[in-house]
Amino acid sequence: MTRRSPRKALIVGAGIGGLAAAATLRRVGVEVQIFERAAELRPGTTAVSLMSNAILALRTLDIDIAPGLDKRGEVFDELKFLTRRGRPIRAMPFRELANRLGASNYAVHRADLQQTLLDAIGGDQAIELNAAATEFVTGDDGVEVTFEDGRKAAGDVLIGADGFNSTIRRQVAVADDPRPGNYMCWLATVPFGHPRVTKGYAAHYWGRGQRFGLADIGHGRAYWWGTKNIPAGASGSRRLGKEQVAGLFAGWADEVQEAIRVTPEGITAQDRPFLQRWGTGRMTLLGDAAHPMLVSLGQGAALAIEDAVVLAEHLKEATELPSALRGYEDRRRPRTEALVAEARALSETEQLEGPFASRMRDLYFRFAPPSKFTSQNEAVLTWPPPG
Repeated sequence: MTRRSPRKALIVGAGIGGLAAAATLRRVGVEVQIFERAAELRPGTTAVSLMSNAILALRTLDIDIAPGLDKRGEVFDELKFLTRRGRPIRAMPFRELANRLGASNYAVHRADLQQTLLDAIGGDQAIELNAAATEFVTGDDGVEVTFEDGRKAAGDVLIGADGFNSTIRRQVAVADDPRPGNYMCWLATVPFGHPRVTKGYAAHYWGRGQRFGLADIGHGRAYWWGTKNIPAGASGSRRLGKEQVAGLFAGWADEVQEAIRVTPEGITAQDRPFLQRWGTGRMTLLGDAAHPMLVSLGQGAALAIEDAVVLAEHLKEATELPSALRGYEDRRRPRTEALVAEARALSETEQLEGPFASRMRDLYFRFAPPSKFTSQNEAVLTWPPPG
């Protein structure tokens, strides 16, 4: 391998994690080169929650994406939990905590978040498209990546940010099958208007073995996701058409049924068993490539951005790059493992199907003391995290 440039990071993947890594690494003086397997940047049709911990983490490197999010997304000050017919269970307030922390929580289209991160990188950063990585080799003097078309790229470190189906991850964890959530999940972003879906609206509707999330993401658009329990092991193989999905949510709140009516098809939610080893030599993983999670906490995008900030902190002025990468992994592993597990546990609670169990769930969330949820939210949304 030929080392072409000092302190150069190769980033495989131009999603949220890859773009955040490019922005943070450039901010601390590391040259970056981004590779994306797709022929064009196509972020899909879904949206994400971007919580205050991500915005606060970026500010530690003097990167403030809040102005871009104010322009492109929508702040939500509370999250409503409702029955399937739209009756209140509980409202989870975020405004007071967000004001105290100094950063809001946003619902934003994935494409708009990616554009905000591109702005943070700077307009002169090119992304090499049609670059599907196949393997990498790491050595004492650098790392080299090979692509499907025979191209090779050399640098000082490699960041695998290529998402749930990461090629880079497969070279570290060969036998690593997806772990289904044991439910189907459909997601979409659509032009949407409804009297109950006001500015900044965000709500989860709970049924028995089913749930539905609906959020205003600004500019006359809404993001929704719906789930339905299925037998274990079947979630990667079953697909339902739009009429079947609508039938599953017949009788739910009017805004739920209307959101489905104006929507095309969706996708399945999965995570993977938590990976204890993220890297080797001069290579590491970031975001969904390292720790994919189910949607319940709305923290997938934020954790990828946190990763990018911590990675930049460890690589800044580092002299022993493999040691710096292991230090990044050691710092991130406890928090990400805990939140991946929390997302799965919350998902299982939300998907309870038995009449008694689902009723007890609703009663608990309705009458549990507010301080319990406030402390849990503060531990997740604060940066640096407590402890």
